[in-house]
Formats: sequence, structure tokens, C-alpha cells
Amino acid sequence: MTLRKTALYVGVLLFLLFLSSCRKDFETIPSSGQLTFSKDTVYLDTVFTNIGSSTFNLKVFNRSDDDISIPSISLKEGANSKIRLNVDGVAGTNFQDITVLAKDSIFVFVETTIDIEEVATGNTEFLYTDAIQFDQGANQQEVTLVSLVKDAIFLFPERFDDGTTESLTLGEGTPSETEIEGFILDDSELTFTNEKPYVIYGYAAVGAGKILTIEAGSRIHFHRDSGIIVGNNGSLQVNGMLSTDQELLENEVIFEGDRLETSFSSTAGQWGAIWLTDGSTNNQINYATIKNGAIGLLVDNNDGEGNPTLVINNSQLYNHASFSLLARTATIEAENTVFGSAGQSSAFLNIGGNYSFKHCTFANYFEGTRSFPTVLLNNFVELQDGNFFTRDLVQANFANCIIEGDNNLELFLQQNEAATLNYNFSNCILQFNDVNNQFADNPLYDFGDTSLFENLLRNVNPDFLDPNTNQFQIGLSSEGIGQGSLTTASEVPLDILGVDRTSSPDIGAYQAVMFEEEN
Repeated sequence: MTLRKTALYVGVLLFLLFLSSCRKDFETIPSSGQLTFSKDTVYLDTVFTNIGSSTFNLKVFNRSDDDISIPSISLKEGANSKIRLNVDGVAGTNFQDITVLAKDSIFVFVETTIDIEEVATGNTEFLYTDAIQFDQGANQQEVTLVSLVKDAIFLFPERFDDGTTESLTLGEGTPSETEIEGFILDDSELTFTNEKPYVIYGYAAVGAGKILTIEAGSRIHFHRDSGIIVGNNGSLQVNGMLSTDQELLENEVIFEGDRLETSFSSTAGQWGAIWLTDGSTNNQINYATIKNGAIGLLVDNNDGEGNPTLVINNSQLYNHASFSLLARTATIEAENTVFGSAGQSSAFLNIGGNYSFKHCTFANYFEGTRSFPTVLLNNFVELQDGNFFTRDLVQANFANCIIEGDNNLELFLQQNEAATLNYNFSNCILQFNDVNNQFADNPLYDFGDTSLFENLLRNVNPDFLDPNTNQFQIGLSSEGIGQGSLTTASEVPLDILGVDRTSSPDIGAYQAVMFEEEN
């Protein structure tokens, strides 16, 4: 062996000996009850009976300088527990000798599926608790697990023996005929009460000549790609009432997704739409909150008799992936209603129609970039062959309304000369800051024409409570205070919260209040 090779060999050997002398002994010692946790209680949020929860996590820390072994990790309720665990990647209910290195941690993942009849027969709600126990005896530590379980009425399409699912045919006999997963509500299902929440899978359809009545305080939850469709000569009657507690909204009717975890409370696009189809009639919505869908309300055409397709009062529609309101040649009367944030427009009044909005708030502060304004009006749709289908916009009257958002231009008007475009904005707040003067010569935006725009307040501060969370109450710094028309206010004498506005009406759905930070 050459001298150079010998020196290299000795060097490598010495290096390995050095590493060996520095190597820590990886043998563990039992934990001594000194574990720490990322949380003392894991709240699994609210779940519906027999529906699996989301997966929640707990981090378990070994803050000591020693590698330790946790003798056991188990559920307090043992084999009777309704909880499922996964400890550091391994599923089970009972774990032995779990190693946690010094200054390191492990994850425990927690899920549950609970049948309320097994844990609380006869109850509509039940608070289920358990605990994860780490070790036993004097060294035992616990992390509490809590979940609120709700009983519910589940409505869903029938699944047939051949594996197919009940469906609805839309546009039958037309080139646009399509099928969607859904079912027609039986007569016994046409009244929703507030006794239990409703969970709908697929589209629940109101048949021809039928009325779906939804009582005050009802809660309707939609699964993904689900909603309500009201068919020809059918009606939707939502009979919410003013609530005394504006956090609980105990008397409002609430439409939202079926994911009840806190992380989903403001997630848009969780469900489809409430669709009032061409031919549906006498639809009425009062004191409702409609949130987190793809489209809040999709309203088509009118009933052919000149009556409104929809009368909506004292309601809120917000946090929808596309539109809070999409109306196509519809006839709508709205009062004290908030059309809040959406991924495109808060309200798109498409292909003409007939509209009256009094003391309504249109406000769009949707997270992310929008290419559409808060309110969009037009009288046409472009067809695939390049031609246009037009209908008159008979009227679109906005009185004592707010039209606001976080873009410069929050109103867009489009006219095809083959049809009329009639509109009027009176005593309104409007965000329309034409910084590039691109609409300066457009007669549709002649703000000096009082037949179109009367007593308009442009680019002023509405002073919303928190527009980013769809709280559109106005404060004492609002420039809309006392600026509403007394005539319009006499027709809508109470605001959305039941406050009298007849002596000094503020613009929008709310009379101004003092916010806490203003006290």
C-alpha cells in the first residue's frame, strides 16, 4: 500500500471514529407526563348525523433533551368511541410505544362519524365528547375531543338497482337538453320546518303547480353541486321573519353548504344555485340568508301575466363564486336586500327584464381579482353563431340604493339597439370613478341626465362595518345618512333590521348605527 493510500485510509478511519464518538444513543426513555400539545381541546366542529367530519390535527411535542417513548395513546371511550385516530401516519384506536425524538413532535389526526340515535336517541342536537389519553396512571395526560352532532332530514335522488341515479331533464326537446342529478319533491316534502336542518343532495325540484314552503328559522344545507329548482307554475315561498339575535338569526331562513366546519364558513362555491326557472311564478323570499354557492339566485323569465317572477325582501345574498343574483329576462321586486360579494357580479340583470330595487345594497369586495362590476345591466346575449338574442329592459329602477365595491367602476351598462334599455338611479350611492374618461362620451353614462341619474352620490364613503366579511351595515361616517328619498322610504318604512327610517332615510338596506370602535 502506498504512503498516500495509507494516509487516506487512516484519515477515513479517524473520521468514522470521530462520528461514532459523537453519535447520540438513540435508545428512548419512557415519557414522564411532560408532553405538550398544540391545543388542549380539539373541536371537531358541527357534523350531521352519519356524515363524516373533516380531519383535524393535534401536534404532540417532546420539549425535553431526551428521545422518549409514549407507552400508550388511546381513546378514553375505548372500543365504544366514535372517534378515529391516525398517529404519525398509522391508523387505529390504540397505539403502543410511540417514539418522539428530543425537541421533536408527532401528529395525531382526528376524525369522527356519529349516528345521533346511538348516542342520544330522540335528540336533534347532542354534544359528543371523548379524549385522547397519553400514557396511564400518574403520567397520564389528556386532550379533550368535542363535536356537536345534529340530526337532519336528508333529501336525495333515488339510486336504482343498475347503479344509475335519479335525474332531472332540463330543456327537454330543445338543443340544450341536459340531465342533472336530482329529484322531484314529494307532496310530503313540500314544507320545510325549523325542527331539524335539511341536507339536500342533487337538485330538489318543485314540480309543476306545486309550492315549496319554507318556515321561519329553517336551515337548508346543500351538498356539492346541489340546489333547488322551481319548475313550471311552481313556487318557492320562504317565510323568514326578523330575528331578535342578529348573530343567531333564529328566525331567518338560511341556505348554505353542508360543510359546517368553521373553515368552510366563508368558502364560496360549495353548492350550486336556487334556480327559479322560466315559468315559475309567485316566488317570494323574506328574511333569508343565501351564501357560499356558485350562484345565489338564478331567475329566468316571468310568468307571462306581468306578475313578478320574484319578490325578495329583507334578505342577504353573498359570497358566491359567480353571481349573488343572475336574472335573465326576469321580473323582480326587491326591498331591503343585500346583494353582497361574488366572484363576478353581485347582480347581473341579463337579456332585459323588469326590475325594481328599493333600499338595497349592492356591494362587492370578493377576495381576488374581478373582471365584472358589482352591477351589470344589458338587453342581449350573443349566440354561438355570432347573432344576438335581445329583449327589452322594460325598467331597472334603483331607488335609495348603494352600488359599491373595491373596483373603480362598479356599474356597467350594455345596450343592443334592437331592444330598449330603460333604467333609473335615484338617491343612490355609486362607485364609478372613470379615471381614464373611457365613458365620458357614452350617453348611457350621462350623469347629468336627471331622467337617468337623479340625486346621485358618486365615489363617496358608504362607511361599511366590514365589507371584507360581507357586513354592510353603515356607520355614522357614511355619506348616505339622511340622503334617501322620503317618498321611497315611506314605501319601505323599516330597514332590514326593523329600524324606522321614515323621518330621515339613509341610503341602502340599513339605517346607520354607531360601530363599537366609534364609541
